[in-house]
Amino acid sequence: MNTLLLDSDDVDDCARLADIVDAVEEAFGAFERGDTQMPVKSYIELPRYDGDFRSMPAYLDTGGWDAAGIKWVNVHLNNPTEHDLPTVLGTMIYSDPETAFPLSIMDGTTLTMKRTGAAAAVATDYLAVEGASSLGLVGAGVQSYTQLEAIAEIRPIEEVVVTDADDERVERFVDTYAEEFDVREGSISDAGHCDILSTVTPVEEPIVGPDDVGEHTHVNAIGADAAGKHELADALLESATIVIDDYEQCTHSGEINVPYAEGVLTDDDIDAEIGELVVGAKSGRTPETGVTVFDSTGLAIQDVAAARVVYERAREADAGLEFDLVGVGDSVS
Repeated sequence: MNTLLLDSDDVDDCARLADIVDAVEEAFGAFERGDTQMPVKSYIELPRYDGDFRSMPAYLDTGGWDAAGIKWVNVHLNNPTEHDLPTVLGTMIYSDPETAFPLSIMDGTTLTMKRTGAAAAVATDYLAVEGASSLGLVGAGVQSYTQLEAIAEIRPIEEVVVTDADDERVERFVDTYAEEFDVREGSISDAGHCDILSTVTPVEEPIVGPDDVGEHTHVNAIGADAAGKHELADALLESATIVIDDYEQCTHSGEINVPYAEGVLTDDDIDAEIGELVVGAKSGRTPETGVTVFDSTGLAIQDVAAARVVYERAREADAGLEFDLVGVGDSVS
């Protein structure tokens, strides 16, 4: 009985997005049914290092399987310039719920990108028009790649429009997907008039207004992950059907946090949680639905669900490195 160590390449290779999309959808359903335990994300603030640590534990039972784990993640703003490290680093511990044995320690940074893309794909499946074939991306950083790859699992994406203040990022993105999609650079409005729009920026002043999206565009608002961040203009949010992943997180640090704190939006403006759509308690898109917005803050149950997919696939593929972490198994191999 050994623990499996999986680095970022292992996680990337074993994170089949179609399977992670399914697992995250099941996790949202379990959350809505009350079959999860997910304590509030806890923070350790480190102002002397301009950073913080965040712990995200969770357990979920989908009925067909259960899983448990914890992600230890940070945001250190000086890492890229002072230490040549990513701003965000994550480590996932995936455990056996029955025995608490640490089944795997895996890179949580790649895992986070995959599960975030998968969450947007789940929301897109319920909220985008059925034949959606165009995707706009505001922001061409690392998250934009998994947004495209995951959403392409559930809609027949053909056209992709990407925009970013960094021209080199746009060029890299276009070059990466030029052979798979009709991909081009465009304005925010060009991206927003696609069938689906994912916004993946860290801005605190809204950059997407109501005139920047189509009449039936579905928007995945991904970038806001802290109080004060805000990608979509208040007028756009006020006129849209808003679906959130979690009430506490979204009102505190999601896309709606600023207008909610200012009283521009209230509970009455929140139309559903994504779990309600998954279990059928509320409807997704109907013929009468206009613009929809999914406020995605990222839940620990998503990490655990994705970690299960990665671990099971890694075992099948004989990936990673086995080691006797707790001294009860075989020798290191």
